[in-house]
Amino acid sequence: QVQLVESGGGLVQAGGSLRLSCAASGSIFSINVMGWYRQASGTQRELVARITSGGSINYADSVKDRFTISRDNAKNTGYLQMNSLKPEDTAVYYCLVISGRGYRYWGQGTQVTVSS
Repeated sequence: QVQLVESGGGLVQAGGSLRLSCAASGSIFSINVMGWYRQASGTQRELVARITSGGSINYADSVKDRFTISRDNAKNTGYLQMNSLKPEDTAVYYCLVISGRGYRYWGQGTQVTVSS
C-alpha cells in the first residue's frame, strides 16, 4: 500500500503565497513522476505542474512564473510553492505520484481558496 499525505492548503488573499507538500509512504521504492493537479468546482481536473525523476518540469501556462514544483527524493516528498495567487487558482489540489513501475497514486486533495 502507498499513502500520499498532502498538506499546506488554506485560505489566502490574492497576491499571497502557499506551499503545498505531498509525502509518499508505504510500499513505494521509486518515484518516477510527481505532479500536482487541481479541480475547481464544476470543472475537470487539470495539470498544474509535474516533475520527473530526471528533473524535467512542466507547468500549466496559467501558473508559469508564479508556481514552482520541487521534490526531495530522499524524503519521497514533493512540493508546490505558489506565489502571487489569484482567485482563479481556487481549487482542490491533488498530488499524483507515478511509481517506477508505472502505478499511479493520488492524494486526498487539499483545498486552496484565494479571496479577492
